[in-house]
Amino acid sequence: MTRALPSPWRLRDFRVLFTAGALSHLGSNVGYVAIPLFAVTTLDAGPGQAGALAALSTVAFLLIGLPVGVWVDRLPGRRVLVAADAARAALFASIPVAWWLGALSLPQLYAVVLLNGCATVFFDVGSQSVLPELVGRERLVPANTALVSLMGGAGIAGRGAGGFLVQFFTAPLAILGGSVAYLVSAVGLMGIGRRRAPAVVVADRRRLRVEIAEGLRHVLGSRELRALALTATLTNLGAQMINAVLPVLFTRELHLSAGVLGVYWAAGGVGILLGAGLARPIAARLGHGRTLGLAGLWFAPGALAVALIGDGPWLWVAGTGWLAIMTKTGIDNVLGVTLRQHVTPDPLLGRMNATFRFLLTGATAVGSALGGLVGQVAGVRMAVWSGAICLAGAFLPVFCSPIRRLRELPVVTAPHDRASAAAAKKVRGAAGQV
Repeated sequence: MTRALPSPWRLRDFRVLFTAGALSHLGSNVGYVAIPLFAVTTLDAGPGQAGALAALSTVAFLLIGLPVGVWVDRLPGRRVLVAADAARAALFASIPVAWWLGALSLPQLYAVVLLNGCATVFFDVGSQSVLPELVGRERLVPANTALVSLMGGAGIAGRGAGGFLVQFFTAPLAILGGSVAYLVSAVGLMGIGRRRAPAVVVADRRRLRVEIAEGLRHVLGSRELRALALTATLTNLGAQMINAVLPVLFTRELHLSAGVLGVYWAAGGVGILLGAGLARPIAARLGHGRTLGLAGLWFAPGALAVALIGDGPWLWVAGTGWLAIMTKTGIDNVLGVTLRQHVTPDPLLGRMNATFRFLLTGATAVGSALGGLVGQVAGVRMAVWSGAICLAGAFLPVFCSPIRRLRELPVVTAPHDRASAAAAKKVRGAAGQV
């Protein structure tokens, strides 16, 4: 009888990563609420400027996302995570300092969110890439469940706290709190044990674009990974079209407080937390891939309810729809990320994750700009409806792919060269599921 593997919680490095990640997510979510509200209420930003601000916070994934995957594959993971959080702490701290000196402007906010986004690229790619080494692939489902639950919990606490901090203590103090959270996270991450550095010999380093292309081929050359990427890309595009204009819709059309907006966004965190909790038991009953495929049918209609947002009971209808969509996102994040990590060999983990983050967060940047543009030209209601329709159909690529036939999680390992990559592709074809 095979002895059950210990829980990831028994591993000290995972506990350190989880705790530091909690603080990092808290800082990000406080800033997510506080910075755009600060721009709208204090610097008189309009829909177009709010959309540009939201786009700049994620456009870094389009600018440096793919090269970062190569660099993460070459660098020690702990060093990448610590440096990223330290940089984000300094950037957030510059906003209240400039405000207290009477020198804050929209161009500075644009610069801060852009550079903060660059640091986030390194943190997100690095944290997903270091996880299989910290816990082993056999523990990835419970480890990812914990981390996605953390993301949902931080969405509840961070966005809810962000809205109320802005309302009761002003935006500068809320943003300063986010800076402190990043700083404590950086210090905590230094507690991760030193691990073997990637064995990259200078003479063997190929040109950057060659290594980037390998990551792209690994993702886009697989029907299953391609479907996961397309569904997640459409989800991010639609969600951010809505989120980019919500500060304007809440404060200027619905005349609701920053606290209410924070609570509305926090409902999304509840959904992610709920989805993360449901993913593992549902997958155990229906199968890993079938759960990914069917989750869209169950929850996608909630996106259309989001577009009905208004006063009174319609706010509750929209909040329930947002909860449903984020529940699906929580399921996708646990099962989809685990599937990606299972079928990717160690030397490609950074580039695989960077390719996904490039596509997914790049879609967030495009969605922010598109939502702001549609809101400026056709009104914020049209921007919300456009995003809701995109969200409602986002599940179709995965639903129509071979992922629905996948019950177990196969592991495809392959060395880092073209011939073995081709062999791995044949293995995936023979399995008929990955």
